[in-house]
Amino acid sequence: MIRYYCYTKYIILVFVTGILFSFIAPRALANNLTVSSVSLVSLNASAKTAVVQFNLSWNNSWRNSTNYDAVWVFIKYSTDTGSTWAHGTLTTSGTNPTGFSAPTGYDIIVPTDKKGCFIQRSSSGQGNVSLSTVKIVWNWGSDKLSEDGVTAISASTVARVKVLGIEMVYIPAGSFYVGDGTSSTITGQFESRTNGTAAQITSEDQLTLGGGGEGSIGNNNGSGMATADDFNDSTSKTLPADFPKGYSAFYMMKYEITEDEWIEFFNILTDAQKTTRDITSATGKNSDDVVNRNTVAWASGNATTARKDRACGYLSWMDFCAYADWAALRPMTELEYEKACRGSNAAVANEYAWGDASVTAAVTISGTEDGTETITTSDANCCYNNQTFSGGDGNSGPLRVGIFATSTSSRSRAGAGYYGNMELSGNLWEKAVTVGNTYGRVFTGTHGDGVLTATASYEGNATNTDWPGIDEIPSRGVTGAVGSCLKGGEYVNGTAYIRVSDRINGAAGSLTRFYHAGGRAVRTAS
Repeated sequence: MIRYYCYTKYIILVFVTGILFSFIAPRALANNLTVSSVSLVSLNASAKTAVVQFNLSWNNSWRNSTNYDAVWVFIKYSTDTGSTWAHGTLTTSGTNPTGFSAPTGYDIIVPTDKKGCFIQRSSSGQGNVSLSTVKIVWNWGSDKLSEDGVTAISASTVARVKVLGIEMVYIPAGSFYVGDGTSSTITGQFESRTNGTAAQITSEDQLTLGGGGEGSIGNNNGSGMATADDFNDSTSKTLPADFPKGYSAFYMMKYEITEDEWIEFFNILTDAQKTTRDITSATGKNSDDVVNRNTVAWASGNATTARKDRACGYLSWMDFCAYADWAALRPMTELEYEKACRGSNAAVANEYAWGDASVTAAVTISGTEDGTETITTSDANCCYNNQTFSGGDGNSGPLRVGIFATSTSSRSRAGAGYYGNMELSGNLWEKAVTVGNTYGRVFTGTHGDGVLTATASYEGNATNTDWPGIDEIPSRGVTGAVGSCLKGGEYVNGTAYIRVSDRINGAAGSLTRFYHAGGRAVRTAS
């Protein structure tokens, strides 16, 4: 049995310290995921490395025979007293590399690009986690003082360091189904050939889309989609082997990006980058007031939020890509989305992310919306159907992430995907890369490197050229977010849009800052 121990999303305490001195300035956040007591305990001038030590805690962690949760930890550093920040590189990839350490029972996994690390249980267990004196090694000699890529950090440089973390869920390698076989009720869903049955993804090999041939994957009603796929019963396209199909293992954020996560990202951008990424501007909510339950405000300096744990709406595709690149993550694909919802189970007709076709809308909020509020509507497991809430702050909009789950709730009652990711149906649209057009299919799943553009007119954008939407900086002759799509529905939609297999917006890329769209990033396990 899969257990779920995730009832809220909490991010990062930030601390500052220096290469030449120990200076700690905590920012108090009422969060379950905390990084504390950050210090540089060893500076090696000849090797150009420094050991970054910190304490790490989060609630409701688990590891079982199926999967586990983890925290993605990464470093940002500043050499100009916090005016600009860059992404830190670690020294060595692998499991518990030399110089890295965590308490017994926990592993540190550093991927090959060394842009961060996963900290996770090494054996089965569950409950709250509190780790002391975690150590990771920063290779400051490989990092630069500026984007010119030339000026290097030296042992005499004074640097400030932030250690940040995001809760993730490990999704193991294995076969899964896309589409649920209900061809008359789900718009544009995948099917096996043209048979109207669920299609199985059994590898990361090249796939044939459309055409109706043996082993191909079709869609039941491309013409009914907001933007139709370019493959159908008579026209086939190739989905390359490099496109992430969900068969291989990957990590996915437990929760949608929260308002607090958004401003943590936003507040260490340059002023020019902030202007590009300002969701309170006329192209977004057009206000610093609360609009559709979004409380983010920014005029100058640092942005603020009154509801740190609430899922953050008004994120465009480019906003989301910038966040993913900054955190050294990447967008998910629409196939990975269905894997996270359904897992290895057979498809269920008209199912939602929690694996059945039963859904109850949240109506009543109990308590002050400070991260401790609950939903008291009987059996509620989803934020959908444009409810005006009673209690709490009222109005209509997204809820705090993880609000339906407790340490004892079932998967269905928690509204959880198969592996424990929350709010994959409802709350806010999930952004993904589509298989429905050429600009999605060129996606190869590269990860962000933590660096955003600083070029005039294009400040604050992601830089991965295989990601859809990067053509806002013209390079392949297309502008906009063509190649992206929306999955999972949101708080306005009725039942059809929040079903796992629905693809009404399965190829509908847009640069618009929709009030009901958020984001959730992933990382290939390697």
